[in-house]
Amino acid sequence: MLSSSDQKLAHIALLPSAGMGHLTPFFRLAALLAGNNIKVTFITPSPTVSLAESQTLFRFFASFPEINQKQFHLLPLDKHPSNSEDPFYYHMERICQSSHLLSSLLSSLSPPLSALITDMSLASPAISITQALNLPNYVFFTSSAKMSTLFMSFHALIDSEATTDLDEIEAIKIPGLEAIPRSWIPPPLLQNTNNLLKTYFLENGKKMAESSGILVNTFESIEHEPLRKLNEGKVIEGLPPVIAIGPLAPCEFEKIQPLPWLDEQPAGSVVYVSFGSRTAMSREQLKELGEGLAISGHRFLWMVKDKKVDREDEEDLGQVIGSGLMEKLKEKGLVVKYWLNQEAILSHPAVGGFLSHCGWNSITEAIWNGVRILAWPQHGDQKINADIAEKIGLGTWEKSWGWGEETAVNGTDIAEKIKEMMGNELLRHQAMHIREEARTAVEIGGSSRMGPMELIETWKKT
Repeated sequence: MLSSSDQKLAHIALLPSAGMGHLTPFFRLAALLAGNNIKVTFITPSPTVSLAESQTLFRFFASFPEINQKQFHLLPLDKHPSNSEDPFYYHMERICQSSHLLSSLLSSLSPPLSALITDMSLASPAISITQALNLPNYVFFTSSAKMSTLFMSFHALIDSEATTDLDEIEAIKIPGLEAIPRSWIPPPLLQNTNNLLKTYFLENGKKMAESSGILVNTFESIEHEPLRKLNEGKVIEGLPPVIAIGPLAPCEFEKIQPLPWLDEQPAGSVVYVSFGSRTAMSREQLKELGEGLAISGHRFLWMVKDKKVDREDEEDLGQVIGSGLMEKLKEKGLVVKYWLNQEAILSHPAVGGFLSHCGWNSITEAIWNGVRILAWPQHGDQKINADIAEKIGLGTWEKSWGWGEETAVNGTDIAEKIKEMMGNELLRHQAMHIREEARTAVEIGGSSRMGPMELIETWKKT
């Protein structure tokens, strides 16, 4: 905690984006700030996309009554979205189109704000607003530092006269860092026509250079090189400080989700299977995955997701994966079709492995709890994140499986890789070693502790 002799109580507002992958790290950052004598206002774009977001927001504010909630009522979209685009991207677009309303909202807060912390996907509209208000704006990059190098340099690649056809790109070469293979880059970015993801990359990645600072939920010992190259100006010239602040510690309210079944399992015996809050697999792939879990012989906890948005996920498990497979799965595992608080699962002593899509929250939570990973990236930043997990020895990645939905991976292959992961003692020991490094990074004197504390001191003196 900081000394009471600081000149004033700083007031920081946080503006997250759509989806649990963005909300969760913002919760943890808000808790960190509030625990260091900062007045925090948490701006919640309303309505939310998913039921999981609404329920978790309710629990968050109940757990942190000292954090002020300010609803940001969104305008309807000018154009009704088609079914071909991710509903979460459309919600981001809705936030962007409503961003002009932020000016009066931010100005109305009392005491006056010391700074706004904005989600990376909202950097372009939010920084324009805060520049007009003469208000410092920090961007919170909720993925890896390695992914941020692509995010912030992609516009320069597109603007390059040497690049006229994205079909010709074999790899993206980022100055000072290893090239990112074409197969790891989210496919929408390589389309020669515009789409929402590509537009967000170009506009927000370029605008981040105008921010007051960039916060990344990572730590030095796993991402030393990208952090160093970003701060040396090798990736993009003129960037503000890039500050590692992770892994952000989970909040206590995240851990409260009793699952009696887990309590009955031996230590380290359970494989947790989850592909995040936005990944809906095909029925064919779900059935192959179920067969693979049954064949593997390992205990498992599987969170099934049939639709991108949970409010639309109405069919029961028997309809989704078949009643015959359901009966087979009961022998060794527990299958659920509702939102699980992942931190509560990964911190449980019975969990010894994680079959994951490699969203960055999933990676950092596996690190925090010392749980090894079998990586199966589905979309977005997840192949880049899977590469990090593999390089640091946290997990294994079967690259031939490709992106989700490219091909249906058969159950026998899935079973084999699960058995390999759970039998790999080196992975288990390395996961525990990385866990200790992560916790050291956020302790007093740690590499991820100094940056946030210096920022807090600065805000209190302005």
